[in-house]
Amino acid sequence: MDKEQTAAKPKLKLAVYWGAACGGCCVSVLDTHEKLLDIVAAADPVFWPIAMDIKYKDVENMPDKSIDLTLFNGAIRNSENLHMAKVLRNKTKILVAYGACAYMGGIPGLANFSDKEAIFRRVYDESESTNNPEKIHPQREVKVKEGTIEMPQFFNDVYTLNHVVDVDYFIPGCPPQSERLVEVFSAIVTGAQLPPPGSVVGANDKTNCDECKRKKTDNKLVKKFFRPWEIQDDKETCFLEQGVICMGPATRSGCGVRCVVGNSPCRGCYGPPPGVTDPGAKMMSAIGTMIDANKPEEIDEIIETIVDPAGLFYRFSLPGSILGRKVQ
Repeated sequence: MDKEQTAAKPKLKLAVYWGAACGGCCVSVLDTHEKLLDIVAAADPVFWPIAMDIKYKDVENMPDKSIDLTLFNGAIRNSENLHMAKVLRNKTKILVAYGACAYMGGIPGLANFSDKEAIFRRVYDESESTNNPEKIHPQREVKVKEGTIEMPQFFNDVYTLNHVVDVDYFIPGCPPQSERLVEVFSAIVTGAQLPPPGSVVGANDKTNCDECKRKKTDNKLVKKFFRPWEIQDDKETCFLEQGVICMGPATRSGCGVRCVVGNSPCRGCYGPPPGVTDPGAKMMSAIGTMIDANKPEEIDEIIETIVDPAGLFYRFSLPGSILGRKVQ
């Protein structure tokens, strides 16, 4: 960003909200390092719970469309998340689903392989560290001498942001790479031509395999799949050709292939490439072409070596996928 340009323009109003997420997306905004000074020079943060002391009622009282840009990170897990999604949609000109959780459901979305009752039972009754003989579970309302404490409603399902409100743009990643955030923010500040609403921005149109520098050989078939710690990675050959599941074929590029550069297989946090609606199905298709077997029973044996295929292929994308959740 040109500092003289940004200084001459009225400053934007920026909001950052944290829904059902780990907080890494909020930290990624700070990870812009010295570029954060450019962001602050171009935009005044008006709502950012991790960094500012501001109350929900203050946001609710803001005029509609008074916020220029909101980075909404996190999935919709409870009624508080849903309420703030609707409030920020009304108050914001450009609402961005920022990060894998808001975009596809993310790690919290893996809860859609279960249901509310089973989750509560495991957490409050059965976990190894739990001591809860009275089997007390969270209640929506609890009366204490000071008054009534109200808790948000815990939904049975995890939802993506665009399941509950209209979203202008999606920036993928767990978290998004900070330099890509700077690129998108700079485009908004400078008034550059933005893609059509509903587009994925801050990412590329190829797959991670297209940008990966690891060697591809003629050996595309495998007899067994391994978890990364079960083999000695040669740090040169394609993970899949070594029998290690890497989500590169089903993942949009734009992260700089940083996991693979760090000798760890791609996990799929940037979501599917253009034209693919379900990264899990895409990955299963890729795996199907690699199994070195002809007999059904041998195929089954090889597939059995893939530990937790559902959780692996849909690690970041279950709520936003064709599946959506496990049918109970």
